Amino acid sequence: MLDVVAIIPARSGSKGVTDKNIKLLAGKPLLAYSIVAARLSKKIGRVVVSTDSEYYAEIAREYGAETPFMRPEELSVDSSADYEWVKHALDWIEDNDGYQPEYLIHLRPTTPLREVSYIDAAIDSMVKCDSDTATALRSVHEMSQTAYKALEMEGGILKCICSGSFDIDSANRPRQRFKKTYDANGYVDIYRSSYIKKNKKLLGNRVLAYITPQVYEVDTVEDFDYLEYQIAKYPELVSRFFG
Repeated sequence: MLDVVAIIPARSGSKGVTDKNIKLLAGKPLLAYSIVAARLSKKIGRVVVSTDSEYYAEIAREYGAETPFMRPEELSVDSSADYEWVKHALDWIEDNDGYQPEYLIHLRPTTPLREVSYIDAAIDSMVKCDSDTATALRSVHEMSQTAYKALEMEGGILKCICSGSFDIDSANRPRQRFKKTYDANGYVDIYRSSYIKKNKKLLGNRVLAYITPQVYEVDTVEDFDYLEYQIAKYPELVSRFFG
């Protein structure tokens, strides 16, 4: 098996939705969906959850993840960058387990309803590329409306966000006249451990795009309500994880 480790972040200090990462979705903690997706993958050899909460760690272990360390408090605040907790996990594995995994698969709990086949296909896409071709991989989906038609304001007056022009008639051209643009999502990100160690960053300047279906991410109570509605209509969204 490839040297692939899934790392799942689950800090306990969510302010928008209290205990968001373990809030129940269709009767299961949100965190559990990402753990089970990683365990169902044919490409991932190890599933590690990075959390600052022993209670969260107990839940993670219940669903089959490892919690070999606790994330330090200073890396568990709202302003903590992904690089900081990923580096902490990578350093711990190297210092305590004596190896450096080739690939880290970042799965965010806030994107619970993934297709496992997309995770495996993303790993295959990354493995086919050498480090000169792709420094990392990031999942994206096509925006419903191209960003070239977006507007911003300056002094209460609208202007085109891309050109900076106040003549906004150009933004009203048919969408087919514009390039497609993409939103980064939380489906799956893949990092090279060697790149992180050498460059002190996660993604770099040659990030392979991996296009997924549009996914629903959970940030508010209303997002949970919407996903519950979707699951009620399509129970297979949950049964593929939990039977």
